[in-house]
Amino acid sequence: MSNDSGTHKLWGGRFAGGPSPLLDAINRSISTDFRLWPHDVRLSRAWALALGKAGVLTMDEAEALRSGLDRVALRIADGAQPIATDEDIHTMIDRLLHEEAGTVASKLHTGRSRNDQVATASRLWTIDACHKLDTAIRDLQQALLTQAETLTEAILPAYTHLQRAQPVSGAHWLLAHFWPLDRDRTRVANAARGTATLPLGSGAIAGSAFPVPRDLLRDELGFLAISPNSIDATGDRDFVAETMFACTMVAVHCSRIAEDLIIYGSSEFGFVKFGDGFSTGSSMMPQKRNPDVFELARGGGARVLGDLVSLLGTIKGLPSGYSKDLQDDKRALFNAIDLLHLVLPAMAGAISELRFDRTRMRAAVSSAMMATDLADYLVKKGATFREAHGAVGTLVRQAEDAGIEMTALPAEAFATAHALFGSDARDALGAEASLAARNIAGGTGPVAVAAQIELARASLTTAPRAIGSAT
Repeated sequence: MSNDSGTHKLWGGRFAGGPSPLLDAINRSISTDFRLWPHDVRLSRAWALALGKAGVLTMDEAEALRSGLDRVALRIADGAQPIATDEDIHTMIDRLLHEEAGTVASKLHTGRSRNDQVATASRLWTIDACHKLDTAIRDLQQALLTQAETLTEAILPAYTHLQRAQPVSGAHWLLAHFWPLDRDRTRVANAARGTATLPLGSGAIAGSAFPVPRDLLRDELGFLAISPNSIDATGDRDFVAETMFACTMVAVHCSRIAEDLIIYGSSEFGFVKFGDGFSTGSSMMPQKRNPDVFELARGGGARVLGDLVSLLGTIKGLPSGYSKDLQDDKRALFNAIDLLHLVLPAMAGAISELRFDRTRMRAAVSSAMMATDLADYLVKKGATFREAHGAVGTLVRQAEDAGIEMTALPAEAFATAHALFGSDARDALGAEASLAARNIAGGTGPVAVAAQIELARASLTTAPRAIGSAT
């Protein structure tokens, strides 16, 4: 550690002169890592206690450092800002600690490196971020569920290849976006659990030379495990990649929700109308109502994906141990988390304001969409599904050629298509009957959807369970 009291640099003793201003410009990271300060203070308090327990410091010195760090935290919380010589948040805290605690502050860095220090602070920040992200995801799920509960009797087409496929309830369609977010909550919980391994005590790469009790550090800081290898601990950013993958999946799922709503809100579909609070107009066309929230969410998915790819590209070619390339891990992670904390609340608000045109949704359901139900009718009468498929396909073609609904085909058309068609065949072409036949668990039938809504409500009242978790 440098004795230069003017800068409090944590390195530099072996250099004859100071660094180039150009190096300072590219090396200075405090504009990014400043937000780590509560976690850096917290881990430093734990480190001071551990040094005291190890006999490296007297307990009075350890307590003087911990009290000084408390005062540093108050100063930063009250608005203390970096100065030009603060290379990063660790340097700034060191400078302020010297001002608050005096020369004993120079003992705090004993046995630790910025390598294990920043890895620990980053993990603490990430665990906290995962908990906050879970709350934001759950709020979006609640908005979807609340709207779904109003659409249990609404019917609209479900689409494959963006072509009308089969009728489903409006609730079933909206809940199709609820469950991916539920999986995201599990991914975020897994990322938090994977992050909760303590690197502090690993030093720069070989471990600390002082008998610091790492189990005390683990318990003080709330980690679940202690890193088993100091080389791995200082260079590991898997936890960042896993968290960012979870973020990317959240962003992707938000994008897919947005895509559905943008399409369904178009004049051509007209299934949904956007509320005033989350729509914009056109500077030229007075009639426009633009779903900007959903478009920005769709674009945000690409940004988060870009952050993930950037991080993976950074870490894939690194040798073992710490390299300065890893300074960029926080830029990518912070960008992704910050974006989601803009997108998720905005989407929840916009979805809460949606109004659905049930009449327009129902009018988009044509009898041809019950072709599978008509084939199922024949199967129940004893036909194989293959011959039923062919017979119904013939009827579909006849209706298309005549430009009429299948329900308008004459009785002889049904009799000619297959001998097992009876006078009740047209009943199978009703949308309500189609839904009622699909009460299998996970289906779109009314009973199944009611059960699904109860499952959704229950999922929002419990914390997601990380894989491998005992609680």
